[in-house]
Amino acid sequence: MSLLEDTKALLADLIAYPTVSADSNLALIEHLAQALENAGARVEIWHDLTGTKANLFATLGPDRDGGIVLSGHSDVVPVTDQDWTSDPFVMEERDGRLYGRGTCDMKGFIAAAVSMAPRYAALNPSRPVHFAFTYDEEVGCFGAQALAEKLREKDIRPAVAIIGEPTSMRVIEGHKGCYEYTTHITGLEGHGSGPDRGVNAVEYAVRYVGKLLELKGALQGRAPAGSRFEPPWTTINTGSLTGGVAHNVIPGKARIEWEMRPVQRMDADFVKAELQHFCVHDLIPTMRSVHPGAGIETETIGEVDGLEPMTENEARDLVMELTGANGADLVPFGTEAGIFQGLGMSVVVCGPGSIEQAHKPDEFVSLDQLGQCLAMLERLGAKLV
Repeated sequence: MSLLEDTKALLADLIAYPTVSADSNLALIEHLAQALENAGARVEIWHDLTGTKANLFATLGPDRDGGIVLSGHSDVVPVTDQDWTSDPFVMEERDGRLYGRGTCDMKGFIAAAVSMAPRYAALNPSRPVHFAFTYDEEVGCFGAQALAEKLREKDIRPAVAIIGEPTSMRVIEGHKGCYEYTTHITGLEGHGSGPDRGVNAVEYAVRYVGKLLELKGALQGRAPAGSRFEPPWTTINTGSLTGGVAHNVIPGKARIEWEMRPVQRMDADFVKAELQHFCVHDLIPTMRSVHPGAGIETETIGEVDGLEPMTENEARDLVMELTGANGADLVPFGTEAGIFQGLGMSVVVCGPGSIEQAHKPDEFVSLDQLGQCLAMLERLGAKLV
């Protein structure tokens, strides 16, 4: 079979595994492990604490630093309540497109990379090529964070990472981070006729959100000079504020769900420090003057660093050469790229399919996009020998 046909066949196998983030990915990881072992790769599988999910890390070529990582996440978003034309977990080819959940986000890239493994092995590469496939990207990049810890622990030091998220094969050198939180306000319930005898959790939640709005404005003045992001500063969004049970009851509980998208880590540190000071010195003392058990606690849902554009970036330059691109862009959506950058690698995001198709019913990747990805990966082979 041709390389494209091999890739299509493997992609059909991968789509058949319903690796929604809430469920196990082990069967898919074992399938990929077998394919890579058959190509001669050294494969390691690292499980999470539950034993129901795992990362895969495989290597072709010499055991040394400076390798190139091809990375993708194995999990997909749910299909619940989506109106699909066909079974989302049975790949269908129609009009030059491959339909199925995960075809573009991002099993298409994974299938292309693994299909290349026998061809890379035949080159007897002098530079290592690594395959890194993770769990739980869609719910907080937890698999990539665990993978990063393993690479540190084992002192594995690749130099370059290509993250195959769907970019329509555009070369992406930067995106903002995504930090998500839930802040829990605990007050003291009471009758609405005596508000001074209770601690109104909703009112304190409103004051907390007021501080978020103040910081939201302050961040606009902290935009890095020449920032190419849109908007160029770190943003804050208040997603929800809930609390209370009735008109005449002082609410004892409130919850705020919010996020920030940092363009630089120092902005996240600034926001967290300002909120900590505001709670410790302003809100909590006032709350506890009425009720010692009152308080404010912020739960970290996920903190995923962005991919910071770098003046010197081997990964960007390499993929521009491989694809023939004459420039690199930034995107608003997040990926695992910043985690790999945090390990000291140069990183780029480039993969088949459009982000406009991701997470939607009738998700697809076009055969043209898959072909372009395979052409890039074939050219990469010359850089491994």
